[in-house]
Amino acid sequence: MNASAISNDIALRIGLAVRELPDTNAARMLSVLDDAIGLPPTDKKLSGLTVKALKSARDGELADVDTTALKSALGYLKGETSLSAEPLPEVSAYSDGDMPGSIRVACASNKGEMLDGHFGSCKRFLIYQVSDKENRLIEIREIDDTQADGDKNGYRASLIADCQVLFVASIGGPAAAKMVRVGAHPIKKPQMGPAIDEITKLQAVIGSKAPPWLAKVMGQSPEERIRFEQEEATA
Repeated sequence: MNASAISNDIALRIGLAVRELPDTNAARMLSVLDDAIGLPPTDKKLSGLTVKALKSARDGELADVDTTALKSALGYLKGETSLSAEPLPEVSAYSDGDMPGSIRVACASNKGEMLDGHFGSCKRFLIYQVSDKENRLIEIREIDDTQADGDKNGYRASLIADCQVLFVASIGGPAAAKMVRVGAHPIKKPQMGPAIDEITKLQAVIGSKAPPWLAKVMGQSPEERIRFEQEEATA
């Protein structure tokens, strides 16, 4: 169809909706919308669209996409979610050595200081330095998939190769494998929410109370882990 038949407002809505869905582009979304409501998409047609219709359209093209992500995309498509950009959080100064015993954590994000991004489609990574005593948002890394050179997952993994943990709304198996190869432990948080909530929970278990996976991420040897547990038990 002629792209000029789509209004600028709805084209923007589609673009924002696409960013909420992993491995989805405008062409894929238009194909689904064509089957669900017919083209061109109009405000009236989009107002009646449902998550169920999105999942079933085009023989289930989006059936495997996380429902929470589809709800978020639907909010943009129907104009219910504000199109204005949320201000980004302030970044704190950090130099290597400032926070002994800390780890670096990435959060996949689309809006503000939210942990609401899917690995393959998030707009940015929020980078935190976290120890048992404090946490700092030290950097915001914007994502430009035009730099991916044919390997989007590899490109995105390279952006956070210095991190030990990745919090993400969802991530596919191949992408998770790439994260593990660069030394980051991916953790899915499909319920999404403020990034600081997950960072605070992580901060509470860093150190002697770290679970085995986190102790490994922090570089603690099995002997250190046993010692920490013995000290905790006799304290």
